[in-house]
Amino acid sequence: MSTVMPMLYSVWDSDIAYSFRKSRVAVISTLVLIAMFLAAVFAPYLAPQNPFDIAELSLFDSELPPAWSEGGNPAYVLGTDTQARDVLSSIMYGMRISLLVGFASVILAAVLGVTLGLLGGFLGGIVDAVLMRIADVLLSFPPILVALLINGVLRGAMPRAAQADSALIVLILSIGLTNWVQYARTVRGSTMVERRKEYVEAARTLGTGSVAIMMRHILPNVLGPVLVIATINLGMAVLTEATLSFLGVGMPPTQPSLGTLIQIGNEFLFSGIWWVVVFPAVALAVLVLAVNLLGDWLRDALNPKLR
Repeated sequence: MSTVMPMLYSVWDSDIAYSFRKSRVAVISTLVLIAMFLAAVFAPYLAPQNPFDIAELSLFDSELPPAWSEGGNPAYVLGTDTQARDVLSSIMYGMRISLLVGFASVILAAVLGVTLGLLGGFLGGIVDAVLMRIADVLLSFPPILVALLINGVLRGAMPRAAQADSALIVLILSIGLTNWVQYARTVRGSTMVERRKEYVEAARTLGTGSVAIMMRHILPNVLGPVLVIATINLGMAVLTEATLSFLGVGMPPTQPSLGTLIQIGNEFLFSGIWWVVVFPAVALAVLVLAVNLLGDWLRDALNPKLR
């Protein structure tokens, strides 16, 4: 306890913490993200109903407008859809899938990109040339097209009966294998600078192996930009997942994400049931906006030229 309190105080008194406290945008974005994250994680306990439990649904409550509209029911704050599912509960459960895909794909992309970037920047030669040419090819196409291609290849390699059950893993792989390039190029450039510094030469002189030099000495010094890229890519990953689900190649209706909810609600938009698509779309927009704003602040906070 005697060592924890000074450590917490030093973190709270650091330059980044001071910048965070002074930035209203960063504070508000963080609070919004925490609220949405908690709502998603604890959806089974906080949601008014389980929208995917048939026993809790009643068709007499279908297509109810939001509670403040004429004909609304206070029990369904954001209304219900055509199958009597509570829209608020559907959003909370949908965010669980969206955030899971976002975090998992970002971790996959970061681990793969950082590893390949370290290898390319430290080893150089043919390894670096091959990795960068692959990266150049991937950057020649829009990320959503690459994700669609990888998604189609992975789905085609699986039996049709297993495609629905493996949709989550396929989405994570599709998005993660699409976004590793940014990490690899950033880490490669930083590694090429760091490997020429004196502390790396000293480690070589002491007989330290290449893997140990990369992991113990170079990696900690190149993680700053990686953290910024990961924060911004989280929003892009959630948006990419929503796009794939909206196009019908993402999560199935039995395991809906925010993108799936928007796709389902879009079919009834011109029938006057606007709340089924509007509220999931607003939730997605707020989630991505909060992540991007926090990423922008983090990029500025970690830039020594702006301090």
